[in-house]
This record gives sequence, C-alpha cells and structure tokens, in this order.
Amino acid sequence: MSLPPPLTLLYVPGDRPDRVAKALASAADAVIVDLEDAVAPGVKDAARGHVAELLADVPPERAVQVRVNAAGTPWHDDDVATVAALPAHVGLRLPKAEDPAAVAALAGRVGGRELHLLVESALGVERAFDLASVAGVASLGLGEADLRSELRVDDDAGLTWVRSRVVVAARAAGLPSPVMSAYPHVTDLAGLAESCRAGRRLGFSGRTAVHPAQLDTIRAAFLPSTQEVGRAREVVERVEGAVAAGTGALVLADGTFLDVAMVERARATLALATHHGQT
Repeated sequence: MSLPPPLTLLYVPGDRPDRVAKALASAADAVIVDLEDAVAPGVKDAARGHVAELLADVPPERAVQVRVNAAGTPWHDDDVATVAALPAHVGLRLPKAEDPAAVAALAGRVGGRELHLLVESALGVERAFDLASVAGVASLGLGEADLRSELRVDDDAGLTWVRSRVVVAARAAGLPSPVMSAYPHVTDLAGLAESCRAGRRLGFSGRTAVHPAQLDTIRAAFLPSTQEVGRAREVVERVEGAVAAGTGALVLADGTFLDVAMVERARATLALATHHGQT
C-alpha cells in the first residue's frame, strides 16, 4: 500500500525567504510555496527568484509544491519554467484548473513531476473527473474563495455538493482523497476543528493551512481516534481470519455484520495511524 496523503499542507508566500525556510523546517507534512495569491504583482519576479534559490537543493524527504500563477496570467509561463528546473520531487500546484487538454500540455512541460490541481470555478467542478484523469495529475482539490464568489454561496452548506463531487471525481480517477481548502479564520481554531470534522465525514483526508498555528488542529481532526484504530485492527484480524477459514462474512463483537470488502477501509485506517506514529 502506498503512503497515505499528507494531513497538513502549509502555504507560505514565495516572496518571504525567511518564512519559506521556517515552513520547510515546520511539522507540516507538505509545504506549498505560493507564487499566486500571497504575492503582490510587483514582487512576483523577485519571489520566483527566491523560490529557485531556496528549493534548488530541497531534499527528497521534504514534500514541497509550488503554486504557480494561473494560465493566461503574465507570470504563468515563467513560473512553470522555474518549477521545471527544480528537483523532480517538487510538485506544481495549478490554480483555476478547467481545461484537461491544457493540463496535459502542462504535464509535458514540467518533466513528469506531479501536478496538483485546484478547481476554483463552476466549469472546473463540472470537468473534475476529466481533470483528475489527466496523466501526471497527483491530486485534485478545491479553491473555495473564488468558487464561493462564482456560485454566490455564503456558507459551507452551499458547498457540500461541490465538495462531494470533487471527492468522488478524485477517487474515481484513482487519485488519493483530496485535502480541504484552507480555513481563512486563523484564530478560530474551534471553527477550524469543526469544519475539518465535517470535511472528513465527506471523504477529505487533510487540509491546507495558511498559518502554522492551524497545523495541530488539522492533524488532530483527520487522524483516526484510538477507538477507530482499535476497531480497524479488529476488522482486519477477524476478516483475515474468516478468509483463512473459508468464511465469507462474520459479525463483530458489537453485532456489526462484516464481509471481506470492508477490510480495505480498515487497512487504510491502520496505515494512516502507523504512518503518523499512532501504532
């Protein structure tokens, strides 16, 4: 089984070398160095230079992505060229993904490195599966600020269907479960925790963060509880025992009916817990 997707992904502005260095040394599972929204137009060239220097020797064990400016902007092509010259494990995060053919062309320009797509429009949502199915795409996610504006949605309830659509599209295309869009209220950790729990129930596997103070709350919300780990272990042990004995189904101690098909979910829970030191 492959490694679980990251639980925490920390955005950091590319025009702040000091913050990039701190982010790379942080406890975030992955770092996203931003050349788009967090960088003002007048300093985008300087930010690109910082990224080229700071990430030139980033070690393979440090998961890193660079969010470039969207296709059609004056900075996109230079951003892509900069990422293409970085170590091969550095991923490219593409905002405002809408066109599968354009994504396929982009994949050919960046040396086979992983592409991480952000869907931020109604058209992108409608094309979510086609985008996720492009060779080279490693993950699919939502950029909810722009999407809220286009859909004229003010609260999370209006995005429930959209979030589920992206989860289903990613899984149908064979990609990992997506991570949630960043929670913008940095000091509201209780609200962040509740939002993360709601996202987890929809099938999301983690979340991007805009501040290091959010990382622990996100991690706690998406890690399985002690009870969930124990139940997953029981499921795996009982189902594997039933298979060895030639039995197709069985019942847990609490009366839950199980069959062989349910064991993969339990194995994924145990893999996640093991990866993050819970077992």
